[in-house]
Amino acid sequence: MSYSDWMSQLPAELHTTPLFKLAIPGSHDSMSYDLDVHSRIIEPKRLIRFSRIYCLRKVVQIWAATQEVSITEQLNAGVRYFDLRIARKPNDTDPTRLYFHHGLYTRTDVETILREINVWAESHRKEVVILSLSHFEGFDKKIASPLHQHLINFIKEVFGAKLLLKTNTPTLKGCWNEGKNVIVSYDHPSYSHSFNFLWRKITYYYGNSMDRTQITAKLCQGLEKEKSAKYFFVCGLNPTLPHSPSILKYILRICDNFTNVARRGLPKMLRWVKQQYSKTPMNIVASDVVTRGNFVATIVKLNLEKRQ
Repeated sequence: MSYSDWMSQLPAELHTTPLFKLAIPGSHDSMSYDLDVHSRIIEPKRLIRFSRIYCLRKVVQIWAATQEVSITEQLNAGVRYFDLRIARKPNDTDPTRLYFHHGLYTRTDVETILREINVWAESHRKEVVILSLSHFEGFDKKIASPLHQHLINFIKEVFGAKLLLKTNTPTLKGCWNEGKNVIVSYDHPSYSHSFNFLWRKITYYYGNSMDRTQITAKLCQGLEKEKSAKYFFVCGLNPTLPHSPSILKYILRICDNFTNVARRGLPKMLRWVKQQYSKTPMNIVASDVVTRGNFVATIVKLNLEKRQ
């Protein structure tokens, strides 16, 4: 079954359900498939000074890449939430050019990807895409304001009338009636409060561990807080590498990489999702390797359980 248009195919009674009450597949570190091994290291901080060492950059790339396919392929697979971490390269000759990042910078700039998303949204007008922009690495005090203004102006320009304005109860039917299908969450209160087309930060719950037991325990704590939620929130299934010497037991596995680790653990995490869904609400469920392990199908089908 194709999930490229799954929202428009939901039962009619779900068309008036608030979007923050639907189960929506999302991708964690959505642009990490595009990391540039030739860029400098920007995290972990302790490795920045070793950026000139190619083999070290390669290790960072291998263990920071959480996704395997492009944004358009993720959209076609049914993903509707994107975790987009923005950064500016120091000393870039273009003062307003921005990239994405996760350990390294991406090869592709922000404007190119937002245009790509807009093209897809234009041809799938009944599918609502949620973009979560955050981090803003390299937005130093002297240049932060013009960078934010440039990015916000570009968002308004590229998506135009497709941008859904802030409302208390966004629904599929409401979006369709207004001809809107792009929601932009901007993780900076100074700007999200100032523009009616920028939604506030979306809380992202995650386990901050490589251990599934610890991940699910922390997720349960977060989901308990959202039982009466009236806004978007994310349940992040993604494992997280430790920021300690114990990271070596993972990155020294010569024939392994992060996407393989995530892929191996995903089936058990999805079984937990199906069990947990009857106990606590889930809205956006984000994962690494989103085209693997029946991830999208599992999350979309949670919506049908509400009818039983």
